[in-house]
Amino acid sequence: MLDGIVFEKNGIPAASIITDVFDATGRAMAQAWGLPNYKYLSVKHPIANLTEAELDQRARDIVPQIVQLLLDGQQ
Repeated sequence: MLDGIVFEKNGIPAASIITDVFDATGRAMAQAWGLPNYKYLSVKHPIANLTEAELDQRARDIVPQIVQLLLDGQQ
């Protein structure tokens, strides 16, 4: 999350992805780093116990949202 915030503050588009249980933490971090409206994505928690195939599927499923987030930042 912090990497994405730092990139964005330096004009580099980024798509941060967190798991949903860290949403409040993500919002607080964005606020603390001066980007209260920073947009990021979240996936269902947990991910540590997923198989490689399940994790690959989650990644494929979120790709359209990543693309949209990056494109929205260009406008």
